[in-house]
Amino acid sequence: MSTVVIAKSGPGFLVRALWFIFIGWWATGLVTVIAWIALITVIGIPLFAWLINRVPAVLTLQPRTKAWEATTEGGVTVMRESHATQRPLWQRALYLVLVGWWFSALWMGAAWLLCVVIVGLPLGIWMYNRTPLVTTLMRY
Repeated sequence: MSTVVIAKSGPGFLVRALWFIFIGWWATGLVTVIAWIALITVIGIPLFAWLINRVPAVLTLQPRTKAWEATTEGGVTVMRESHATQRPLWQRALYLVLVGWWFSALWMGAAWLLCVVIVGLPLGIWMYNRTPLVTTLMRY
C-alpha cells in the first residue's frame, strides 16, 4: 500500500503579493526572455529548463509542488519523491524541435501578459506552471 503526500511551503500571501507588485512581474518577463533565448541556442536548453522550473518562484515566490509517496517495505515506512511517468525522450525531443520551441514563446508571452493584467494572474500562473509541458511534454 502506498500513500501520496503533496508538499508545499513558502512565504505567506502578503509577502508574495508585495513581491509580485514590486519585483515579480518585471523579473518574470526578464527570466522568460532569457529562458527562451537559451532554448533557441540549443546548448542553452539546460539553462532554459532550470529557469522555467523557477518562474513561479520568481513571479510570486511560489515554490514547486512536490509529491511524496510513502510505502511500507518489511514493516518500515519509506518516503520517496514521486515523479510523473514521462513520454520517451525521442518523442519529447521531436516535439521540442517541431512545436515546442515556437509555441513556448507564444505561451510564455501570453502567460506574462495575463500576470501583468492582474485579473488574469491565476490563469497566467497556471500557464507558467505548465510551460515545461508545452515546451517538451514534460510532466510533473
